[in-house]
Amino acid sequence: MSEDVKKAIFPAAGLGTRFLPATKASPKEMLPIVDKPMIQYGVEEALACDIQEFIIITGKHKRSIEDHFDYAFELEEKLKKSGKDKLLEEINRLNQIKLGYIRQGYALGLGHAILCAKPFVKDEPFAVILSDDIIPPGETLLLDMIKLYRKLKSPVLALEKVPLQEVKRYGVISGTKEWDSVFRINSLVEKPDPAQAPSSMAIIGRYILTPDIFDILAKAKPGKGGEVQLTDAINILLQKRPIYGYLFSGKRYDAGDKLGYLKATVDFALNNPDLSKAFKKYLFDVTRNMKRAK
Repeated sequence: MSEDVKKAIFPAAGLGTRFLPATKASPKEMLPIVDKPMIQYGVEEALACDIQEFIIITGKHKRSIEDHFDYAFELEEKLKKSGKDKLLEEINRLNQIKLGYIRQGYALGLGHAILCAKPFVKDEPFAVILSDDIIPPGETLLLDMIKLYRKLKSPVLALEKVPLQEVKRYGVISGTKEWDSVFRINSLVEKPDPAQAPSSMAIIGRYILTPDIFDILAKAKPGKGGEVQLTDAINILLQKRPIYGYLFSGKRYDAGDKLGYLKATVDFALNNPDLSKAFKKYLFDVTRNMKRAK
């Protein structure tokens, strides 16, 4: 098995029900945060970690994802003729990455989506990136996880402490602190009742996994919600090898949630040099007018 992480899986076959009706015929992963779709932020994050090959697990109504990472001849010619070289470079930047697509015929959960990528991964460690968990550029979460994998040669899950009442939205771990932000995981539970949660350390959308997870996923039966749960498979893998969690203390946006999506949009706009000044003024004016109206 390779000692480095050079492949990434992007599960993108979900139905996006929390964003209906916007996602009725358009993928949630293509919803823009300012001027880029959510999935592009994840791809750029992986590229910054020297990941070289990408597989996107797609489903019905996901064709626009493929189109986004493909050439657009007419648009490119128009930009050339208009002298918009900077914009042309921006839209072409990701056209030449090694990227493939696998269709998940049925929305059977995250575990099943990852199992679909087995022919692509073969016998290598790989990253899993959930693109609606937005990690801002400049944060080093995925890179730190890859470095930890190189050291431990074991799967690594990204963790974040969440308010106890929110654990029912996540997979949650019980673990023993090894050093700094590194925990050896003892067990996992998917979307526990807050009163029974083993901790407030939730698994967020970054994983470094090893190919031995596939045999477990292939035999897995549907779990919570009638889906093949990745957390159930990881629990079984725990009986065979150590698995670690990396507690992330940086900024993350749950853009799969409407409020999280709006927070990401606002913060990214405020950090955009072309928008920041005018947008700050707009927000100031809105806030002032709301105070006056009270």
